[in-house]
Amino acid sequence: MLRNFNLLITTARGTEEDASSEIWYLLGEIGDTASKVDKTGVSGLVAAKTTLDPLVAIEKLRELLKERPYEFRYSYRIIPIEKVVRTDVAEIQKVVTELASKIKENETFRVTLEKRFTTTSSKDLIDAAAMNIERKVDLNKPDKIVLLEVVGGLTGISIIKPNDILAIMREKI
Repeated sequence: MLRNFNLLITTARGTEEDASSEIWYLLGEIGDTASKVDKTGVSGLVAAKTTLDPLVAIEKLRELLKERPYEFRYSYRIIPIEKVVRTDVAEIQKVVTELASKIKENETFRVTLEKRFTTTSSKDLIDAAAMNIERKVDLNKPDKIVLLEVVGGLTGISIIKPNDILAIMREKI
């Protein structure tokens, strides 16, 4: 599995190989001819490393989806990742604290956690992420999401706007 991924792609269980080929092709279509894509070992999850900024890649993929929706057959969601660390509460807290300046003083946030293959407590992970962010929490309509994507011993971390995740099925319509 890629250890320095900056995109996670969800797909149907058993279609990881097809989703890997698809995302590699689609990244090439938006100008990234040097991307790397690999299965994660988690059913229904693929990791990619794009040479583009992951948020820029998401926007370009969103434009491509509007133009050629039929080319998105296996990818369900494409999730931008800013930083990857070991799945360790202290490391996660440190990185989230560094990235937290992206949440402006008047903005709200929530922590969203997706956990796969780890015994680390969800409460511990969420508490560590939120501990040093002195902003209001809004669980329903936050301005920013502190996203923790745990894949076994690695955790992808991002602070994003709610629409920064490309949800293929919802946006295809």
